[in-house]
Amino acid sequence: MKKIKIYTDGSCLNNPGFGGWAYIVRYKEHEKIAFGSQKDTTNNRMELLAIIEALKILKEPCEIELFTDSNLMVQSINQWLENWVKKGFKGKKNVDLWQKYLKTAKNHKIKAFWVKAHNNHAENETCDRLAKEAALNLQKEYNEKT
Repeated sequence: MKKIKIYTDGSCLNNPGFGGWAYIVRYKEHEKIAFGSQKDTTNNRMELLAIIEALKILKEPCEIELFTDSNLMVQSINQWLENWVKKGFKGKKNVDLWQKYLKTAKNHKIKAFWVKAHNNHAENETCDRLAKEAALNLQKEYNEKT
């Protein structure tokens, strides 16, 4: 299995509001960076969407180290998700995205790690900046149309 590192971040203005997500996927010397945005969303949805979008680009099963500044994502992936599935996601939020995560993650071996936000972690800082810019650009486009 290829060993991949994924760095993600999500951002949301006003939460809920205009949101952005970003990822960096790294394999050896290869790197892919992407970002996007949505309106009427939350920071947790953007965090999870960044992870899903990163996983979608992988073409074969991989061993993944996932780095995020969202402790919720780390604990959900490493500890809670299996039990949520058993209980049918009863009482959980963002079920639609967690189900997408499960589909995109099913062939991979994933371990999530927490990184402190705004602490000079280069990849986290890059993802944070791109996610915020994506959210701000969407907000600007929306305001120009209205």
